[in-house]
Amino acid sequence: MDTRLKNSKVEVSQNDQNVVTLLSKLVAFDTTSRESNLALINYCADYLKIYGIDTTLVKNAEGTKANLWATIGPHVDGGLVLSGHTDCVPVDGQEWSTPPFEVTERGERLYGRGTADMKGFLACALHLVPEFAAMNLTKPVHLAFSYDEEVGVLGVRDLLSYVAEKRVRPGFCVVGEPTSMDVVNGHKGGRLYECVVSGLEAHSSLTPKGVNAIQFGAQVISHIARVASDLESGGEIDVDFDVPYSTLSTGIVSGGTAGNIIPSECKFIFEMRNLPDADQDEIFGRVEQFAREVLVPQMKRVSDSCNIHFRKIVSYPGHNISPDHPMVSRAMELLGCCTNRKVAFGTEAGLFQQYLKLPTIVCGPGDIGVAHKPDEFVPIPDLIRCVQFLRSMGTTLCQQ
Repeated sequence: MDTRLKNSKVEVSQNDQNVVTLLSKLVAFDTTSRESNLALINYCADYLKIYGIDTTLVKNAEGTKANLWATIGPHVDGGLVLSGHTDCVPVDGQEWSTPPFEVTERGERLYGRGTADMKGFLACALHLVPEFAAMNLTKPVHLAFSYDEEVGVLGVRDLLSYVAEKRVRPGFCVVGEPTSMDVVNGHKGGRLYECVVSGLEAHSSLTPKGVNAIQFGAQVISHIARVASDLESGGEIDVDFDVPYSTLSTGIVSGGTAGNIIPSECKFIFEMRNLPDADQDEIFGRVEQFAREVLVPQMKRVSDSCNIHFRKIVSYPGHNISPDHPMVSRAMELLGCCTNRKVAFGTEAGLFQQYLKLPTIVCGPGDIGVAHKPDEFVPIPDLIRCVQFLRSMGTTLCQQ
């Protein structure tokens, strides 16, 4: 029998309609990253308890947010991890044609904040819980639901530390970010830095007595652009990415108080998107070394109080798994995919590899192109394909 899930129209069984109901419940929780996600997490824990599944909550230091870890089946090595984040981005300032925290069905689309990124995948995983609980599993299915992915991939680190300490050794992981159910076997890493240039204020008619923080900041920004150009022309290349090299870009700049005052401070934010095997520290080092060895000595000739400081705001590793890995091949076979692909956006997949040495793919319902936008939606056929795919993956890995 051909077990592949073709790209043609997917039939929706009465049983699988429940995934829409679950998604509606999840979207109704406002889990914007600035808010607590505990109401949603407690709902998931209560749902799992119905089927006799215990959960572990790994909370943040304040106790206001939590990751969830649950195991269905025997507590042995191997099996499958289904991973997703519970937080979503704000709707502030966006013009929605539907209530963002209610699921609205139009045709074959379900609209609402987080439907694609990525509560649709969470709903698919929860929907399969009673099926997995009723199976005679020989390997476990783990659920890993995290917080604060959208603001720096923060929460999952504590969750993975907990899993590593418990010496849980799963066999494979699916991170359900929206890929339109394509198999993604790699993504870039990323870092976000703040640079603060501290100069010396003076009247603009006395420029030699001041240190213009904006002008020195501009030199750092110009050097960032030069490093970016070097990465494009002479750095590592991976043609599987739309942008096949590591990139640097400056996004926000602020400084100065008046046109006739030499500014004492300039702040700016710059971002790195690096290929999975590129050295993030080495790339950043090119920027930091220029500031430290070239610019700061010039500034200190006028005043020893001047300096340039960098602060790392966000950091996450890239992700890469061979397309020839047997479970990648199996996932592609189940989905009827001829090729896999790599993406520029970041996920938690690289951290699963880093902390647990766990083979991981990214594959989930919805399109990243509608994520974070007003009228975000997930196609119902994507949800049903996801349910069928995860069901088949669970059978493949956990019912041998």
